[in-house]
Amino acid sequence: MESQAQAMSQYRYPGPIFGRVSPEIMEESLIHLAMENEQHLNELPKQAGCFKEARIVEFVFLLSEKWHLDQSARYQAVELLERFMVKKVEQIWKPSRENIKRREERQGSSRSSLKDEMYDTFVLRLVSCVQLASKLSLHYNIVNSDKALKFLQSLKYSYTKQELLESELTILKTLRFQINVLTPLAYVELLLEVLGHNGCLLPAEPLHQMCMQVLDFSYLSRDSIYDTLLKIAIENSTPSKLQVAKFLTVKEDFMLLAVGIISTSVFVLNPEHWKQVVEHLHCITGISSQSILEFSYAVLKHVIGSTTPKQRYSNSGVKAAEKRILPLR
Repeated sequence: MESQAQAMSQYRYPGPIFGRVSPEIMEESLIHLAMENEQHLNELPKQAGCFKEARIVEFVFLLSEKWHLDQSARYQAVELLERFMVKKVEQIWKPSRENIKRREERQGSSRSSLKDEMYDTFVLRLVSCVQLASKLSLHYNIVNSDKALKFLQSLKYSYTKQELLESELTILKTLRFQINVLTPLAYVELLLEVLGHNGCLLPAEPLHQMCMQVLDFSYLSRDSIYDTLLKIAIENSTPSKLQVAKFLTVKEDFMLLAVGIISTSVFVLNPEHWKQVVEHLHCITGISSQSILEFSYAVLKHVIGSTTPKQRYSNSGVKAAEKRILPLR
């Protein structure tokens, strides 16, 4: 039994198998992802991205690694935590009538107590999001209460199983049980499938592995990468607050992130095919080649300091990513 348990704990999802999906399913899935992305951007709260700072993402990634979770779970945990915390911030600044009445009765103490609760329970919520992500992921290594409590106790927290279960339930209720959220990895993997179908004969497995490494890096260096991208877009090193605010939709665009990740990965592995892949990605998603190459430049600048992709095209700022999905060739 012990050897079985150890084998289960080391189980990892081997990754997608490319070349098995019909063109009809690919096209339908691509349109679905584009619509999900568009809806997400249309409903974007002002606080979006506030809880994706490097220290938080690194915490989630390291904890996921400690518990032998696959990469899809770690991205899901980050997105769950982000959406949950943003909802809690909205509850503080946009209280319901009941909260307004309660706050009047308590002379303004309600908002303060909610902020204190968010601060005090942040690590607990983070662990709960990783737990929930493990239950959604396609592997057998679910993080149970005992494992989660042992970790929290190692950090000198004294939560009970009941409190841990209540934490999961709080997240579920706050997100209205809509926790199977899409992550950029889903966009990357589908676009890789479409590229293969459209005749980009690149080795799928090493490219997929490189994409996941670049995606990890992009999550951990998110602010730096998008700061560089914004400065390219406005052709100015000191963006205004309004420009930063308007750029939020670019920072939260999963389709743009996915094409940028693939483009960067191809440039690293197979630079001779890079221009062809960029044109393919443009035809598939409608996102301009200029926007794709500038995203790659922003990533590579923080990886190795390379300016090569940027030199392949003229420097005209980042264009808004179109959400028009073209038929598969």
